[in-house]
Formats: sequence, structure tokens, C-alpha cells
Amino acid sequence: MLEPKIPDNEIERLQSLRTLNILDTEAEERFDRLTRLARNMFHVPIALVSLIDENRQWFKSSAGLDATETPRNISFCGHAILGEITFIVPDTLEDERFRDNPLVTDAPHIRFYAGHPLRDYKGNKLGTLCIIDHEPRQLSPQDAESLKDLAEMAEKELAAAQLATIDELTKISNRRGFMMLAQSSLDLCARQKLPATLAYLDLNKFKQVNDQFGHAEGDLALVVFANQMSICFRNSDVFARLAGDEFVVLLTDVSPEQAELAIERLRSMLAKYNQSAQRGYAIEFSAGVLQFLHKRLARRCATIRCMEEAILNAGTPMLIKRVSVSGALFVCNVDKTRWPVCAAFTDISAVSRSRISPTIMMSGSCRKKALNAEAKVKPTLLSTLT
Repeated sequence: MLEPKIPDNEIERLQSLRTLNILDTEAEERFDRLTRLARNMFHVPIALVSLIDENRQWFKSSAGLDATETPRNISFCGHAILGEITFIVPDTLEDERFRDNPLVTDAPHIRFYAGHPLRDYKGNKLGTLCIIDHEPRQLSPQDAESLKDLAEMAEKELAAAQLATIDELTKISNRRGFMMLAQSSLDLCARQKLPATLAYLDLNKFKQVNDQFGHAEGDLALVVFANQMSICFRNSDVFARLAGDEFVVLLTDVSPEQAELAIERLRSMLAKYNQSAQRGYAIEFSAGVLQFLHKRLARRCATIRCMEEAILNAGTPMLIKRVSVSGALFVCNVDKTRWPVCAAFTDISAVSRSRISPTIMMSGSCRKKALNAEAKVKPTLLSTLT
């Protein structure tokens, strides 16, 4: 038996799959209708809408099969997503890749398989619409085209769910998509005892760009910024446009200092773009960093609600900006009775214009360091924990 290979874009593919928020959901008529149609059209006992997760293939719809999932390493669909066209196995017993596959030697006793990849809007292959028979057979070019048509119908159904998690302008995740992906990343960090660092990015003087150059130019600036984020950050990082000129990125297995290096790399990339583009304005941003410590991720602060309230809650992002122009990084607990996380500022210029609650708390030692810093920060922003 030959196990399916892992696609080169596996990390991005899995992220896209999880933004659908469709795995392990109930059966839906819009998909069941397609598998019923496939069974009747091709006169086969089994038709599936299969999605390839990290270690399994899960069936969103299964007509003629009681199982809801099988291991990925024995899946036919794992092979199908590696190609661009319909994957056909006329007779499994004549194919050395599958003749001793457990799905062939045991139930459901696959002898014939044909599956067409299901793609997202970026071209990531998330799964297949496939048909299975207990007898060997051939699939004519006309039948293969019909199977492709059904697969495209399934793709449209998946796209309807995915578009709800994608920012229409920048084509990166929106707030909803970010929350889904971020929770999965935090859960992974909790299991593997890894830290996670969240960076909140806010474009500088964006309103002036809109006012002076028009909204079309403002939209272009947002698209450029999103594209630079896509290039700068790793495939394992989760980034999104939250709203307006606000962006966020979750970096796993990095410290705040390493996150700062990534942020500075983004600044450098934008500076090069500004120099070459000469649009009459500079795309620049302020940033704040929030660290989730792995010892606490398994607890309450690992939940998406904690992150939502701590940093993304509309109107009051719970960020404490850096208060030293000398480059020192002050880390402190934010409301440690509720969220045992760390926060640090990376841009002093953002203090005066950020929506920071005047009751944000700092530990006594951090408050002392902040008050002794060179930066001029209003004392009302600092308060000692009691």
C-alpha cells in the first residue's frame, strides 16, 4: 500500500479548511443532494463529499456509507487532492498502490474509485467529491466531466461558508475567520506547551490617506499592507484584517522579542515599498504585542473569549504600549485576576492615539519602571494593582 503524500502547501490548506468551521458538523441537505445525485447519475453504491483533515478524511456527506471518517494515511481522497484533475482507479486489485489497502481488503471493499478535488478560492484542495463501486469499471471522459461539474457545485457550497470568514477587500481572514483559526493555534500550543504571541497592528494616518487621496487609494493601501503581511509572516502564523485599518497576527512558538523582530521585518518591507511606489504617502503602522504563556494556555486564557476580550474587543483593545523610547521592553500582567497573560508595547507613538482604557492595571514594579522611563505617558494610564 502506498500512503498519500502531504501537499507542499499543507499548512495553508489546513488553515483554509478550518476557516470553514465545517468539520464535525451535522449533515446538510445542500451536500447530501449532491451525493444522492452522484449515486444515481453514475449508478454506484457510494458517493461522498470528503474533506482531508490533518490525520483523517472526514465525510461531510456520505451516501451509501455508514462511516463518518477514515484515517488519512489509507484514504483514496488523500491521493486525489495531490492532482489537478479527476483521480481515477479503475480496479484497485490491479493497482499496486491500493491492492492491500484496508479499504480494499475489508469494508467497504473498494474496487473502483473516482474523485475530483474540491478547491477553495485560492486553489487549495480541501477534499473531493468522489464515487465508489464494489466492482471494477471505467469512467468515460463524459462521465469524468459530469463528476467535475458536481464537484464544482460542491465547491460553491463550501465557498459560501468560506467567504463569511474572508475579508472581501484584502482576501485575508476577517475577524470571524481569525477567531476560528486562532483558537486552533492556541489549542495546539497548549498541547505542545508552546508560547503564543499576538501582535495588534494599526495603520498610521490612514484617515488622512482617504481624505487626501480618496477611498480607492485607501483601499489600495490596505491591500498592499495585507500582501506584505502574507509575505512577511510564516505559513503557520494566523493573520487577519479585523476592521478598517486594524490588523492582527498570532505567532506560535515565539517570544515577544522574536515577534518584535518579525514586526520590524514588516516595517522594513513596507519602507522599501514606500520608496519604490512613490504614492505620495507612506504606509506605516503602530503595533502592540500580547504574549500567551504555555503554562496558562490550558486554562481559561486559552479560550477565544479571553483573547477577544483582552485585545480584540471593539472599542477597548486591552493593550499596554511600550512606554520607553530607549527600546526597553516592559512586560506586565494585564488584570492578572482574570487573564494571566503578558503584554508589551512596541510603539510609543500609539499610546496617545490608542483606545486604551484609563483603568488598565500594571504591577507595581512595572509601573515604577514605566514612570521612570523617558517617554511622557499620562499617569492616569498607570495604576498599581491592589
